[in-house]
Amino acid sequence: MSNNLLDLPYSVQVKDGGNIQRKGWAPIAPDPASLLYNHLRMKLSEIAAALGARLENGSPETETTGVAGIETAGSGQITFISNPKYAAAARTTRASAVIVAEDFPALPTAMLRSKNPYLDFARALELFHPAARYAAGVHPTAVVAASARIGAGAHVGPYVVIGEDVEIGAKAVLLAHVVIYRGVKIGDNLLAHSHAVVREFCRVGNNVVLQNGVVIGADGFGFAKDNDGHWHKIPQAQPVVIGDDVEIQANSCIDRASVGETRIGRGTKIDNLVQVGHGSHIGEDSLLASQVGLAGSTEIGNKVLLLGQVGVVGHCKVGDGAIVPAILLRS
Repeated sequence: MSNNLLDLPYSVQVKDGGNIQRKGWAPIAPDPASLLYNHLRMKLSEIAAALGARLENGSPETETTGVAGIETAGSGQITFISNPKYAAAARTTRASAVIVAEDFPALPTAMLRSKNPYLDFARALELFHPAARYAAGVHPTAVVAASARIGAGAHVGPYVVIGEDVEIGAKAVLLAHVVIYRGVKIGDNLLAHSHAVVREFCRVGNNVVLQNGVVIGADGFGFAKDNDGHWHKIPQAQPVVIGDDVEIQANSCIDRASVGETRIGRGTKIDNLVQVGHGSHIGEDSLLASQVGLAGSTEIGNKVLLLGQVGVVGHCKVGDGAIVPAILLRS
């Protein structure tokens, strides 16, 4: 049997033990945990167990319905403190429980003692706001090339375009108007929000998130001046390579290279409106905040923090662990 998605214009082919199963289109799986999270209630004992935290000065039977900031949290909500400047607010909060460090002074309210309060706050949010789950299927308006190969469990939304010779791993989610150019190779568990674009022959790893309007592999900004003073375009033929566990947020652009590659290392997170110039290399677990701009052939090391509006000129190198402060405008 053909493994061609065009054989199934209203469905996706799913491999299961060598047999091809056909599953019809559905926009979102009927999963109450993801669709009705505002109605979830969890006991403090359940939250403590999920987070690996130690409950102190509170009843394990106390029910909670959500998470909020320390100054706005009310009864039934959980909050956290990781910044000492909010210590006074922790003593007067109306929250039903506070996630605190193991050595934080005792509070009159229930405490969930944690080795990493900020991380466990994020994990608590996930308990009350689980990600939407998308059913496998190909929307009838999607255009999928005959030579494209897509793994089991894919969700291909309205007006998605997938080009020739594309390979996409298992459990990909491509939402409305995503475009994947020819020759692209993508790993498992891609989440591409609407209007994300991956250009020709780029390579994307596993567990990658592309937020709305991201462009991977647009032409780098390369021009050579001719003898008459006119600009001649330099071909930008080489791909962008995105490592595993990378997230690139809305309307950021990662340009392709003229020679070599543009590379984003495993676990790096890139904020909205960031420009990564052609041939740049970013290491693992780095953070680039909004409006950072990297000129061509920049090298950024591992675990680097570039904060808002930082600019790095071409061919510069930023070493491992560097922190470059944001540009601040003061009146």
